[in-house]
Amino acid sequence: MTRLQPDYGDELRRLQIELVKLQRHLIKQDEKVLVLLEGRDAAGKDGAIKRIVEHMSPRETRVVALGKPSERDTASWYFQRWVQYLPAAGEFVLFNRSWYNRAGVEHVMGFCSDAEYRAFLAAVPRFEDLLLRDGIRLFKFYLDISRDEQKQRLAERRRDPLKQWKISPIDEAAQKHWRDYSRARDAMLRATHARQAPWQIVRADHKKPARLNIIRALLAGWDYPGKAADLTPERAVLFGFTPRCLADGRLAP
Repeated sequence: MTRLQPDYGDELRRLQIELVKLQRHLIKQDEKVLVLLEGRDAAGKDGAIKRIVEHMSPRETRVVALGKPSERDTASWYFQRWVQYLPAAGEFVLFNRSWYNRAGVEHVMGFCSDAEYRAFLAAVPRFEDLLLRDGIRLFKFYLDISRDEQKQRLAERRRDPLKQWKISPIDEAAQKHWRDYSRARDAMLRATHARQAPWQIVRADHKKPARLNIIRALLAGWDYPGKAADLTPERAVLFGFTPRCLADGRLAP
């Protein structure tokens, strides 16, 4: 059990107050913040984003979750559909899945060619370097869950009448192509992890610790007035990617 799980509500409130403090600082300093949340189906991206933005300013906070690309999207530069949603000065933007779709579902399900996939992996570091050079602060989180946990969550999703909007044909393939997604995840992390744009891995079988530690990681990346102590993420839950993660059991096989 993680150290703060028993009083999740109190800790979540404390961290959300810190997010409000942080956002006031970001707006004042004209900072541009971009947060990418990636992971398998049912990994908990929606729930984490909901807790992050719950009390943040709706004028300066945006959540981007794009649907199926249009014909024009598929005929354009691959990154083009996301560029229009990048943060301006003072904005805090979260992408619920991002251009990394090409390294995951598009590659596994055959929605892109092998040449397009390989070109994407080669282009991502250069593209993200352009964002960083323009002053965007980039945070990349990969939420990792076990196969059994995903199976249980997908079953709950189908039973819950309030979660019907989450169901998609891709869900049905998630378990069938589990190992394919594992291989795609590993290749993506190896190719797109960089010192300036690192991946942070979140062990998300337990939703509440995952949410708390994502918020802590965001807060820990900044100095701002009135910052509270003890905002360091729990390394058993959230840690920086290294190639060793792929072999030491910290990522679901």
